[in-house]
Amino acid sequence: MDAKQALRKIMRQRRRDHVASLPDGLRALILNRPPAAIAAMAPAGATIGLYHPVAVEAPALGWARWFAEQGHPVALPWFAGRDAAMAFRIWANPWDEGLLEPAPFGGMQPAGDAAEAAPALVVVPLVAFTDRGERLGQGGGHYDRWLAANPQAIAIGLAWDCQQADSLPTEPHDRLLRAVVTPTRIHERHA
Repeated sequence: MDAKQALRKIMRQRRRDHVASLPDGLRALILNRPPAAIAAMAPAGATIGLYHPVAVEAPALGWARWFAEQGHPVALPWFAGRDAAMAFRIWANPWDEGLLEPAPFGGMQPAGDAAEAAPALVVVPLVAFTDRGERLGQGGGHYDRWLAANPQAIAIGLAWDCQQADSLPTEPHDRLLRAVVTPTRIHERHA
């Protein structure tokens, strides 16, 4: 097992244990809206890319609704199939999960007829992160490829505090995050 896979296993268990320790009422309030410093990074009216959380990933739906209330179109990752490249499509109403369909990797995505989008700010899920903006994802490389093809997009991680690592194994294709938001702080990387 390579170093990234071994670390994913450890960090996923750490995340599961942390989320299981949180009372349900508290979990509903955590990460309900982006901090002002992150919201200020979004250009006026720009499309915001988020993710529909799977299992114990940091919740992003409160952010989706907050950005929509501020007049930002909201987009989610979309896959035509398991071996297709990741794209973003508009989620016309972040309060209506009935507009979504099952995604190939779990979670939910917009319907295939939803408008395509190129978000200016993308909130990404992660398994682990460092203060240097390094991110350990699920291992498919979808976000790294999308960010490489869209270098103007600002990438923000959303995580639980327990997902922070001192260091991560990285490869040349791994893309850095501008910041990572946890329930207790903003880990901002300065260029």
